Amino acid sequence: MTTGEQAVRSIKALMYTYAECVDLARFDELGELFSHGVLTSTSAVDPDDAMSGDDVAAFYRATNKVHDDGTLRTRHVASNVVVEVADHGQSASARSYFAVHQGTDALALQPIVAGRYEDNFALVDGQWRFARRMVIVDQIGDMREHLTFDLSKGDVRYTDYMESG
Repeated sequence: MTTGEQAVRSIKALMYTYAECVDLARFDELGELFSHGVLTSTSAVDPDDAMSGDDVAAFYRATNKVHDDGTLRTRHVASNVVVEVADHGQSASARSYFAVHQGTDALALQPIVAGRYEDNFALVDGQWRFARRMVIVDQIGDMREHLTFDLSKGDVRYTDYMESG
């Protein structure tokens, strides 16, 4: 396997780890994924505003509904993943689609939101890390069992949910 192929494999694993951390409500681990990078969304009041590390964990903890089984009862499914590693091998970018499915006692299993990720990665101490993840929400369904705010309004203020905010 070439170095480029190893990079792509490691980056995809990182992208899938994000989904797993969200679905299983492992918010501290999720924050760690952004300890060297930032997370933002087109749903934010200012998409250039971003959060990292512990603020990511605090935001997800404050805005995602954890159900009796300790999870969000969601499955984030990523597809159409395209990764491009820079020639120097120290950075990369990716784009992908996502669909989130949810099923709870009050909600039949169904897709609740879909969109795209635009990602940048950096090689930090030999490990691929998120440098930036932009979440682009394209379609919104029944989110009442998932979030504590109305995602369709597109007016999220990260600082309202951060530990320091």
